Amino acid sequence: MGVSTAASAIDIYRELFAEFEPRAAGCRLPWLRQLRHGAFARFQEQGFPTTHDEDWRFTSVAAVANTTFRLPLAGEGDLSAAQLRQWQWEGAGARLVFVNGRYAAELSSTGPLPAGVVVGSLAEALEAPEAATGALAQHLGRWADERRDSFCALNTAFAEDGVFVYVPRGKVVEAPVSLLFVIVPGSQPAMSHPRNLIVVEEQGQLAIVEEYLSLGGDTGAGVGLCAFSNAVTELAAGAQSVVSHCRIERSQPGICNLSTLRLEQARGASVASHALLLGGALVRNNVHAVLAGEGGDCLINGLFLGRGVEHVDNFMLVEHASPHCASRQFYNGLLDDCARGVYHGRIVVHKDAQKTDAKQTNRNLLLSDDAQIDTKPQLEIHADDVKCTHGATIGQLDEEALFYMRSRGIAEAAARRLLLLAFAGESLGRIREAPVREHASRLVRQAVLRITGGAKGEEAGHENEFAPGDPAQT
Repeated sequence: MGVSTAASAIDIYRELFAEFEPRAAGCRLPWLRQLRHGAFARFQEQGFPTTHDEDWRFTSVAAVANTTFRLPLAGEGDLSAAQLRQWQWEGAGARLVFVNGRYAAELSSTGPLPAGVVVGSLAEALEAPEAATGALAQHLGRWADERRDSFCALNTAFAEDGVFVYVPRGKVVEAPVSLLFVIVPGSQPAMSHPRNLIVVEEQGQLAIVEEYLSLGGDTGAGVGLCAFSNAVTELAAGAQSVVSHCRIERSQPGICNLSTLRLEQARGASVASHALLLGGALVRNNVHAVLAGEGGDCLINGLFLGRGVEHVDNFMLVEHASPHCASRQFYNGLLDDCARGVYHGRIVVHKDAQKTDAKQTNRNLLLSDDAQIDTKPQLEIHADDVKCTHGATIGQLDEEALFYMRSRGIAEAAARRLLLLAFAGESLGRIREAPVREHASRLVRQAVLRITGGAKGEEAGHENEFAPGDPAQT
């Protein structure tokens, strides 16, 4: 990406911001205007990252920088309730739907919630009277690191809609909250910047699923991008709270999907982050967790699948800032055809974080000679009384296991499918919430059927081939 190209791209975003900011939700709030203007100034200063930046050394975003995106228009994107049913899953409580980054009230339902719990549109919350001094003013933009990531700065500048979840002290939300973000490409490439704020106060409990998918967008290899989604989620977990967050991404080849999850954990908080990445031209999954309070624990668990020429990048940063905290990172990758995967994991143990217990593991299977994985686990330790380990493996399917299964009458495609499901099951089995785990398992089975050449109608016949958590897994 040349200097002139980068400068012209910044000029386009400057014009879009000048048009967007005066009419955006919450534009009357001084703190929000300052937040947006400051973030856009940082984006202009930083520009788009390049492969010369260490955090992006394995991933080029030239396709994003060189595409002229526009902001989606109000009401753009036709999605019916009938279409929506194919993506719904059993066991969810509140269900919020966003089309091209905008809340679709007619397709959403919040259902019964405990007293004081808020689950709704961020744009609507920004227009409410309490937005000037409440949890929004206290938390929005406080945790996401715009200085480190220019895409985060770009999201903050254009932040308008997404979900706002607030769980007061001691409240328990029994059923998982479902957030569905649907991209409906139009005649011109468009971008959306969903911004989600999740605040769970002391001793609160919440499980939430962010799901990103596209309705169309298969432009074919080499044609270019038709849509760009750049989502940021800030999750503040109060003392002794229990929070489970799951991100599911499944887009068509013409879609670029970037996402950042920023976790802030207070004393004794237990947070689990799960990611399931199943497709898209360019997928970037950032997870930045800070264990700021003593005695917290964090699980960062993920599974990514790539085929064709898809590029899936996972960047993990876990900061241990207080003593007696534990973190676990487990990421598994399955790559076929000419797909490329990236795992860049980093654990930072600060000076005061004594008695830290941290583990980082990345396991990858390459299913073709042309698939590629770049893996870089890192430890940065400034304390002297810690227990930290990290490691990565890259391999192929076990030919002896395949031969053994085929010698007992199992067809090769079915044998490969069983081995891949068992590998994926390691990640899926760590999802504690049964409805979420079952939903994720169905999606993985469908994806594995595509990789192994299964017919579209086969999925139902293989429902019980392998279930995460069954004795077969262990």
